[in-house]
Amino acid sequence: MADRNIYLKTIPPEEAVQLAKNALDKDSLLSTETIPTHEAAGRVTAGPIYARYSSPTFHAAAMDGIAVKAESTFMAREDEPTALSHETEFLFVNTGNPLPEGMNAVIMIENVVQKDEVTVLTDAPAFPWQHVRRIGEDIVATELLIPQNRELTPCDIGALLSAGIYEVEVKERVKAVFLPTGDEVLNFLDKPAPVAGQVIESNSQVFKAYADSWGIEADWKAPTPDNEDALREAVMDGLKAGNHVVIVGAGSSAGSKDYSKKVFQSIGTVLVHGIAVMPGKPTLVAVTDERSGFPGRLLIGAPGYPVSAVVCHEKILAPVVNWLQGTAVSEPVMADVTLARKTPSKPGMREALRLAAGRIGDRIVAAPLARGAGMITTMTKAQAVAYIPEDVEGVEEGEILSAELLVPKADLDRVMVHVGSHDNTIDLMANELMGLAEPMRLVSSHAGSMGGLTALKSGSALFAGAHLFDPASGDFNFPFIEKYLKGIDVTVVNLAIRHQGLIVAKGNPMSIQGVNDLVRDDVTFINRQRGAGTRILLDHHVKEAGLMARGIQGYENEEFTHMAVAVNVLTGAASCGLGIFAAAKALDLDFVPLAHERYDLLIPTQYMEDERIRTLMELIQTDEVKAKIGELGGYETNLTGQIMKPGMGLG
Repeated sequence: MADRNIYLKTIPPEEAVQLAKNALDKDSLLSTETIPTHEAAGRVTAGPIYARYSSPTFHAAAMDGIAVKAESTFMAREDEPTALSHETEFLFVNTGNPLPEGMNAVIMIENVVQKDEVTVLTDAPAFPWQHVRRIGEDIVATELLIPQNRELTPCDIGALLSAGIYEVEVKERVKAVFLPTGDEVLNFLDKPAPVAGQVIESNSQVFKAYADSWGIEADWKAPTPDNEDALREAVMDGLKAGNHVVIVGAGSSAGSKDYSKKVFQSIGTVLVHGIAVMPGKPTLVAVTDERSGFPGRLLIGAPGYPVSAVVCHEKILAPVVNWLQGTAVSEPVMADVTLARKTPSKPGMREALRLAAGRIGDRIVAAPLARGAGMITTMTKAQAVAYIPEDVEGVEEGEILSAELLVPKADLDRVMVHVGSHDNTIDLMANELMGLAEPMRLVSSHAGSMGGLTALKSGSALFAGAHLFDPASGDFNFPFIEKYLKGIDVTVVNLAIRHQGLIVAKGNPMSIQGVNDLVRDDVTFINRQRGAGTRILLDHHVKEAGLMARGIQGYENEEFTHMAVAVNVLTGAASCGLGIFAAAKALDLDFVPLAHERYDLLIPTQYMEDERIRTLMELIQTDEVKAKIGELGGYETNLTGQIMKPGMGLG
C-alpha cells in the first residue's frame, strides 16, 4: 500500500506568507533589466531616476494671446486702456510657444481689443510671468524624478519621457509556471469529452488569469501523470526554464497518489503543509535548496479542487508575488452584509463563505451559496466573500458580517437577490436581465419554497420563487403566505405553470410508471431537500397512494435543484427523481408526468416600484420571454406575468 502524507499543523495563511518571505531572498532571486520607458508602466524601478532635461526647457506661453513686457501695461485702466504696437511692444503667441526674447508676460487674447492692424488695447495691467510656464516649472534637470522600488504608473511614464529618460532599469518580472497533475486530468487544449472518472483541467487557466492581473510572466504545462519521478522531472524542468515560482496543481493533500510533498522535500525545505482555511487547507509552501541546483526558488502545492486552488492563489501566492516584485497589493473593498440564512461552520478552521449579495432597502443582504472545494460556479455567481472565524461554530441568519466585495459597490444596486425554489425559468430570466442595455444581475440561493418564505419574512430577499400546493384548498402559495407571512403584504406574480413528474433514464428501461413504483426493491430515488415545494408535492402523492416514505429507497438522499436531480438519473446514481420536464429535456432523459403546478414569484409589495422589480415585470410580460419559457419544454405561459389572487389555482 502506498504511503499517505501526514499533515503538519495547519497555520493561518498570513503566517504561511511570512514564512515564505523569511525564506526567500528577493534581491538575489530577481535580477534587473533595462527596457524602453514607454513599455515600463507597471514595472518597478531598480534604482533612483534623475531628470536629464528640465520641463519645460524654455519659458513658454501658457495661453493663447499676446506676449508683452509687463512693465509697459502697468498704467492700463478700464477707462483708459494702454495701446501696444505690434513687434515693438507685443507679439502674438499660442499656448506652448516660446516666450519671445525681451517679453515676460502673456495677456489672454480675449482680454485685448484689436484697434487696427498694428495696435491692440488692454484695459488691465499684466504682472511679470503672468500666464507663462517658466523653465523647469515642472521638472528641473538633475533632480530626483522617481525613487527606487517605485511601481511605475501611466503618469510616471509621461514624466520620465518629458525629462528625457528614454530607457529605465527595472526589476525582473517574477516568472512562474503551473503544473497540473493527475491521471484523470484531461488537457483542455485537446477539447476532450470526459467519461466517468475524468475531469477537464482548468486550474492552470484560473492561475494564468490571476498571474496576468499580478503583472508576472506565467506559463502552464500539460497535465503530469500521478508518478513521483514524472512530477520531479516536471518541477525540475520548470526550475531549469528560469521560473522563480513553480506551482504544482493537485497532489498536495493526503492521498496515496499525492506526491508534491515528497518531491518538494527531495529538492528543498517544506515550510507549510496545510493552512487553516476551508477551502484551501492542503496548500503546500516550500523553498528549493542546493540539491535542486537552483536554490532559493519558491515551490507551491496548490490543492486540486478549484475553489481550494483559488484560496491558495489569493491568500498565499498573491501576497508573496507582490512582495517579490515590490508591487502594491490592492486593498479589498469591504462592506457590512446581512446574512440571509443560518450557516454552520467547523470550529478551529477559518472558512470562506461565497455570497450572492444585493441591496435590499438600506441593507446589503447576502445569501450563502453552496459550499464545497470543487464548486467553481459558486465563484462565478458570488458578489462577495466573507470568512467565518476559527473560533465560532457558524453564523446566524440576520447576523452582520464584514465581507469583501467582488464587484463594485454600486453594482449591488442592480443585483436582485432571489431566495426560494429553483426553476429553469429563473436561470432564463437571469440571462435576459443581463442582456438589457443597462444589465441587471439576478442571483439565486436555492433554499426551496419554504426557505423563500423564511427569507421574505426576515427581509433577506427581494423576491422568492414558490410552488407550494395546499391539498385542502387546491390552491397554490396563498395558504402558506397566510400562515407564514402574517402581516407582510405580498404581491404574487405567476412566472409559469410547469409540469412535474418522475425523471427517468432515456427509454425508461425500468418501466417506472408512477409513485407506486418508488417502493420497488430495484428502484433508487433521489429526493429534494426539506422545505422544497417538490418535496411537499412528493409527500402529498405518496400519502394519496397510501405509501410510506420510509419504504422508498433513497428518500433521505437530497439535492437542491431540478438539474441536480436529473444529473443523478443521467449518471445512474438514482433510478428516478421528482422534477420538472425542462430538466429532463435538457439532459435528454425521459419523463413520467405526475402533476401540473403554478410557479409564482412572491414579491413584498413595498418593492413593486423598485426599478429592478419593475424591469423584471416588464420582461416577464413580453411575448419574446413567454416564447423562450415555452421553448424550455414542460411549461405553460397562459398566466405568465399576471398578478394572482387566492383561489385561482391553475387558472
